[in-house]
Amino acid sequence: MTALFPVQIALQMPAHSAVGHLLTYAAETRLAPGTLVRVPLGKRELLGVVWDEPAADEAPHAQAGLQLRPIAGVLDGIAPLPDAWRRLVAFAARYYQRSIGEIAMAALPPQLRELTPEQLARRLKPAKAAAKAAAADAAPAPVALSAEQEQVVAQIAAGAAERPFLLYGSTGSGKTEVYLRCVQAALDADPAAQALVMVPEINLTPQLEARFVERFAPQYGAGAVVSMHSGMTGPQRLKSWLAAHTGQARIVLGTRMAVFASLPGLQVIVVDEEHDASYKQQEGARYSARDLAIWRGRAQGAQVILGSATPSFESWHASRPATAQDPGGRYLRLHMPSRIGAAELPRVRLVDMTQQPRRAVFSPPLLAAITERVQRGEQSLVLLNRRGFAPVLYCADCEWKSDCPHCSAHQVFHKGDRTLRCHHCGFTQRVPPACPSCGNPDILPLGKGTEQLEEELVRLLRNVQRPDHAPARVARIDADTTRAKGALEEQLAQMHAGDIDVLVGTQMVAKGHDFRRITLVAAVQPDNALFSSDYRAAERLFCLLMQAAGRAGRDAAYLQAQGSRAEMWIQTRDPQHAVFSALRSHDYPAFAAQQLQERADAGMPPFAYQALVRADARTQEDAQAFLHAACQAAREAGLPGLDEVFLFPPIPMTIQRVANVERAQMLLESLDRMALQRFLHAWQPLLHQLRAQPQHRPLVRWLVDVDPLAI
Repeated sequence: MTALFPVQIALQMPAHSAVGHLLTYAAETRLAPGTLVRVPLGKRELLGVVWDEPAADEAPHAQAGLQLRPIAGVLDGIAPLPDAWRRLVAFAARYYQRSIGEIAMAALPPQLRELTPEQLARRLKPAKAAAKAAAADAAPAPVALSAEQEQVVAQIAAGAAERPFLLYGSTGSGKTEVYLRCVQAALDADPAAQALVMVPEINLTPQLEARFVERFAPQYGAGAVVSMHSGMTGPQRLKSWLAAHTGQARIVLGTRMAVFASLPGLQVIVVDEEHDASYKQQEGARYSARDLAIWRGRAQGAQVILGSATPSFESWHASRPATAQDPGGRYLRLHMPSRIGAAELPRVRLVDMTQQPRRAVFSPPLLAAITERVQRGEQSLVLLNRRGFAPVLYCADCEWKSDCPHCSAHQVFHKGDRTLRCHHCGFTQRVPPACPSCGNPDILPLGKGTEQLEEELVRLLRNVQRPDHAPARVARIDADTTRAKGALEEQLAQMHAGDIDVLVGTQMVAKGHDFRRITLVAAVQPDNALFSSDYRAAERLFCLLMQAAGRAGRDAAYLQAQGSRAEMWIQTRDPQHAVFSALRSHDYPAFAAQQLQERADAGMPPFAYQALVRADARTQEDAQAFLHAACQAAREAGLPGLDEVFLFPPIPMTIQRVANVERAQMLLESLDRMALQRFLHAWQPLLHQLRAQPQHRPLVRWLVDVDPLAI
């Protein structure tokens, strides 16, 4: 009889399923940790990762009384996942209160979960047969560095991987060139070295990939640079993952998912626009890719470079210089205050909308400034972080609003296809010909969206001509106009080519893009972002506006040739607000100091640590009842860390119903991160027990969000 060895396998199991982190199966031979296998679970066959090497006392005879199911197959065409990768996954699961398998499977390409060992072997043959592309073109000559860039590159080289670097560089200061030089140095020094470069959003990857391919493909081959993001097809993601895992890819560019890429030779990690909230996963395992990148760099001895013109307050506080009273932060702060080519930061102009015509979307001074730019052949960017034509339709007779029948939110009016869409659950319906409540045919849009701004600008600029006497051209970039494959790249290409005079867009065009001909940026309704109970609202708005302002005036030679000056226009009803005052002087340090002092006084992050426990149920009462019971159970059990953790009462979420599911939340806060972690770890079994009780059967799901960004 063939001896069988027990192996611990990580499978796709949500933490709230209470099945456990690892399941035990039988293998005919000892399998190395990190080996990919296919195993039966119920009637299904799933992809799994061998997690623990069997101990000496786990010999087959020791398991005689235990009937283990055998593994179905081994994906031996792929080398075992390295120990460093498994340690990263285990830490993420432990810190973010998820199961190991849930993190591990989310980190692997989806297509890998679907392939049998035989299918994978066939897929690997072409990859192995393909020779590495030879360098056909000479590498472009590196651009000359500014004095600030040279100093920063030298500091990073001298600092090795001792602690993370926070590169605080003005918009247009040349942070990307610093990244390129640091990656180049690592790859030149070690033939097996790899680099991970992360960006917050998919739309930023094409232009970054183009720069990295141009720089590194001639020297290291066409396959040296690969991308990883959710916009890629299954085969594309699998190909990139395999290239990174085998070491063929020297550089991986990607969004937050790329932090889990298997990179055995990782030596440099770059997190560009590190302040961006997109680095925090908002579904499933709610990890922060930026924070995991820092942990991974320390664990693997890799350099970590965080870059931003508006760093997150957490990173800014962590990079504070040492003083006599303060030993300083864990990061080393590097500063590049000057723009490349002596380009000036845009002048900020505030328009007090209380002094403008009541219904004006664009104030007369702003409209005149945009018109002047079009007539000179320059480009303008108009920012409004709300897509659609209007946030809501409204009946003045009976006060009916276009509420979503499945969510506690309005359906947004999209005029282009005459639909009402819920941006939370996706429910879509045609615009009614009359008010569904009273029959009034005169239902009106309330508020403004990017679609309405585009229509208004087309109307206002209909008689304005460019220098070549062609009419002004207005375009819009948001989630609605970029759904088709290749649509975003096409629109960005038109913008770079000068085929668009005025671009209307959401935050997706406000950061990272290098538009050389934009001389004016306008934020038409930024005040809405300040009407929020979220203590991060001011920080987010400042970062968004500062990043948007950075799209203007990036080419000093162009400005000089045009005889123009870059400007940022802000239409507001509160021009004295601290956000706008700091923005006028481009004084991020002063704004951060003021905001951090307020947070220190209030005991908020980064001076405290938080977690959210959320419960979803068919009724709000059921959701809150579970959270109340969880709080009571924690107190009765006297869980470790409880005396250092404050539990706030459960409350409904801001949007409490989504897709007919009611949502409640409970905030946990502590001055000690470890105490909070001890408490959460001890609390998990109690939450599972409560979920199984009959009175909590109406509960749909529960989840824990560690270090939440939205409360």
